[in-house]
Amino acid sequence: MTETLLSLLPLAKVLVAFGVMLLGLRLRQPLWLSVLAGGLALALLFGMSPLEWLRVSALSAFQRETCFLIVILALILFLSEVLDKSGQTARLMQAATGFLRDPRLRLAFFPALVGFLPMPGGAVFSAPLVRDMADGLGLARRDTALVNYWFRHLWELCWPLYPGIILASSLAGVPLARLIAYTLPCIGLCMVLGWVFIMRPAVEHLRGAAREAGPPGDLRAALSCGLPMLVAIVGGLGLEVAMTLLAPDWPFELGIMAALALAILCALVQNRVGPRFVAGVLRKAELYQLVGLVVSILMFKDVLQESGAVEQLSRVASGPGALFALSLGLPFLVGLISGISVAFVGSTFPIILGIIGATGTGRQLMPHLVLGLFAGFTGVMVSPLHVCFILSCQFFGVDLAQAWRRLLLPCALLLAFGIGWFFVLLRFA
Repeated sequence: MTETLLSLLPLAKVLVAFGVMLLGLRLRQPLWLSVLAGGLALALLFGMSPLEWLRVSALSAFQRETCFLIVILALILFLSEVLDKSGQTARLMQAATGFLRDPRLRLAFFPALVGFLPMPGGAVFSAPLVRDMADGLGLARRDTALVNYWFRHLWELCWPLYPGIILASSLAGVPLARLIAYTLPCIGLCMVLGWVFIMRPAVEHLRGAAREAGPPGDLRAALSCGLPMLVAIVGGLGLEVAMTLLAPDWPFELGIMAALALAILCALVQNRVGPRFVAGVLRKAELYQLVGLVVSILMFKDVLQESGAVEQLSRVASGPGALFALSLGLPFLVGLISGISVAFVGSTFPIILGIIGATGTGRQLMPHLVLGLFAGFTGVMVSPLHVCFILSCQFFGVDLAQAWRRLLLPCALLLAFGIGWFFVLLRFA
């Protein structure tokens, strides 16, 4: 009994750190401060000194990847603000409405479109578009935030430009196309879950009005108003692919940053705005608060790794079914407490893959790899620290706790499908 309790101690420590973060949110402290406090609690609980925590956090803040993420997020927010304040998002919605007669399709289309471009905080990019559409339909703000959040992440386990799936493929030595073939059912599943549990309740009050005809679509106006978004998405994807093929040693984030910069320039020229408008956008406090939030989350991720928390958690799963428990529990837990796909892949997959290699269960590699991806992705989607979830709730002025409870059932079903899919793959391994 005593040994069992001791084996669960690492899990209890992580949950305490997670509780510190939730307490901060409950007390209405700044989100970045709550996450920072949770990281400090985690470090102290796992034996790190305050100075060591400060060192790891400082190194994390100045890593190249962190700086890239900050720049990308800042560019996304700036572009979103320019399109919003200039009225271009409203014009785009008006021009595109005629091509998608069903308002439910319009609501899901824009976040799903933005989801093709893997950029942190991308939900804030689609939020103004979804808001303009939802306001005309009388949707509740909470429902609008959830629609924007959920449909933004349809492609994360299957789109070959997302860093998480790329990292998993690299660590496992599995061709990316083969891995995606096994995770492909996630797209259809997320569409169905989003439609049933998020979209349908949101538009229930529309009923017959949902299929009423509207004005004809204006293709020329839609292309013109949507040009900055097309530049950001198509340019980002194109530059990423080009850099991967022609300059593989260069950071792929440079392609996204260049595309976003071009998109901003396009929006500024189209709307003929000057330095005063730009200065007004740069003065917004929300821009810097969100950047601080991203930095604090990345700090927490590195503290999680450096403190040895992940390694100690691996000892919790012992005895029969240990590998299954490890592949299911660790990615889910790290995804839950970090809200970042790269975090659960980078911190837990080396442990899982190492155990598979040490135990000679190589034929079970793919089932456990897929299980880990489904479990981690579910944790990321249900995490109250997920940047896109926080940004969506903040943009629409929604209480985090109320919106979060609506995610529990679809995420539970997503995880249940991942477990079932694991046993199907295991049988044919």
